[in-house]
Amino acid sequence: VTLLMDDFAHAFGHGSNHFYPVLQQAIGVDSAFEGWSPRAEGAVYCMFVPLSAPAGHAFHLELDTGVKMPGRNFRVRVELECTCVRGQLGDNSMLCFLHHSKEELSRKQEPSLLDTLCTGPYLDVEKTARWLNQLVRADWLLLPQSYHRHLMLLPSSRSCKMQLSKGKESLVVEVLFGVQQGDSDVFVSSQPTGGHFMPSTTWCETYAVAEANFFRHVATQAPQDSWHCRCLQLLTCTATGTGFSTYALKTVVMHLLNTGPLSRWSRTDFLQRMADILDYLHCSVDKKCLDHFVVGNQRLPGEISLPPDLQKVEPPNLFQHLARDPDAHREAMRD
Repeated sequence: VTLLMDDFAHAFGHGSNHFYPVLQQAIGVDSAFEGWSPRAEGAVYCMFVPLSAPAGHAFHLELDTGVKMPGRNFRVRVELECTCVRGQLGDNSMLCFLHHSKEELSRKQEPSLLDTLCTGPYLDVEKTARWLNQLVRADWLLLPQSYHRHLMLLPSSRSCKMQLSKGKESLVVEVLFGVQQGDSDVFVSSQPTGGHFMPSTTWCETYAVAEANFFRHVATQAPQDSWHCRCLQLLTCTATGTGFSTYALKTVVMHLLNTGPLSRWSRTDFLQRMADILDYLHCSVDKKCLDHFVVGNQRLPGEISLPPDLQKVEPPNLFQHLARDPDAHREAMRD
């Protein structure tokens, strides 16, 4: 899947004369790439593609306080930048959007990003998703022969979801996209918050890349026979049908991985580590508090970078709903 996305990125590069977002190298995120997917069959391979602004444009992130949804939400303001210096240096391939007339620009140059994928001054998630789906459909046949499987694009308004099949084999790839916050591992993402309506100019903050990087860090530090992924895999399979989300269970395991010796996760320690996970979960439910793993965590490995405003804030409580709803708390204790 990673090689497929690299080939797509190469094919997309042929449209570099157009002022659309620039696709950076895709990053594998979520359970299939972190190594603990609960299902061997039917797993969704989730790729995150960072977007950067095309020439003559800049992205600026603005907190979107008008949307009542969990977590932090942003809008991506697109602003035009002066490129006259490029012409002064002998690069006449691009006219400056700010200092050339609209008539000259319309005759000699492709439209700006503001005129294609934006609603007002803001980058539109749904327009960007449609553009990405069109690119995939158009560039599919440009890929190497080894990828000539049957391609079917699946319905999705905020991502590019595709099913690839060859004979009886098939897999689903979902391509999410977003904009990086500074040089950190935190992004604003096209992925919607489950069950909530989101305006098309709203992007939610995501920690998926930071969490995937944490699992990669653990993989480099843990012994080769480490069973931490198997523990999480078994836990998420066993918890199906309970009120515990996969994300909450993953958070518990990440906290334990980050606070004790990784040498204690070998195969021979399997039962003890499962007991530790369940003890941590029981204690968290009892206290009605499970701290977010990334936000406000002062003990993250040095390889994981957070924006300054997320480093010292109070971690969100993933079990806040248990504190508000006594019935939900009693049910969680039974589970």
